[in-house]
Amino acid sequence: MSLFRDDGIVLRTQKLGEADRIITLLTRNNGRVRAVARGVRRTKSKFGARLEPFSHVDVQFFSRGGGELIGRGLPLCTQSETIAPYGSNIVTDYARYTAGTAMLETAERFTDHEGEPAVQQYLLLVGALRTLAAGDHEPHLVLDAFLLRSLAVNGYAPSFDDCAKCGMPGPNRFFSVGAGGVICGECRVPGSVVPSAESLTLLGALLTGDWETADACESRHAREGSGLVAAYLHWHLERGLRSLRYVEK
Repeated sequence: MSLFRDDGIVLRTQKLGEADRIITLLTRNNGRVRAVARGVRRTKSKFGARLEPFSHVDVQFFSRGGGELIGRGLPLCTQSETIAPYGSNIVTDYARYTAGTAMLETAERFTDHEGEPAVQQYLLLVGALRTLAAGDHEPHLVLDAFLLRSLAVNGYAPSFDDCAKCGMPGPNRFFSVGAGGVICGECRVPGSVVPSAESLTLLGALLTGDWETADACESRHAREGSGLVAAYLHWHLERGLRSLRYVEK
């Protein structure tokens, strides 16, 4: 038998039996973890309120040694303490909620293997949810910044200035998701698009954290930029995010 403790973000929950739930978290030290939380669906359970999506929690887990785990081969949540209840400011606003849901789905998609540390992805998610809950920036901009940085930490950083194929200094006007971002005229491939310079500037600002530039963008450039981000993410995940269709632009 063993106990281990970690802090993490609740990504989603699933019903189990009459009163239990399976909780999926992205943790600091153990990557994606699924665990059984017993009795959390009972109306008098204070424990359950802490294990809702968007919550930043400190959780203690219990598992049996030798591969004999609780429930459906899963460890058991035995204690939970709230670090930050980001959900309270997210679920009451549709734009924040849909953007936040897309963030949770993205984090889960980029952490395929349970128990494998993904510290950078975890820190990105914590920071993005904190920013989203604070309401300092438009939710769709916070989401696009999170998506771009998630791609970057997983080895798929797009280029928005120098040519992604030959390295020719920018600005370059063509964009190809398959080529890795902007490309020059010599490297142009079929299917390339020609986005506005303002949209590419916006995406570069979101990737680097230049919020002064990002907040000043026009809505039409933000919409075009979001389309490029969604296409680029779809290419590398090999299928789109279900939650993106509900995000307000």
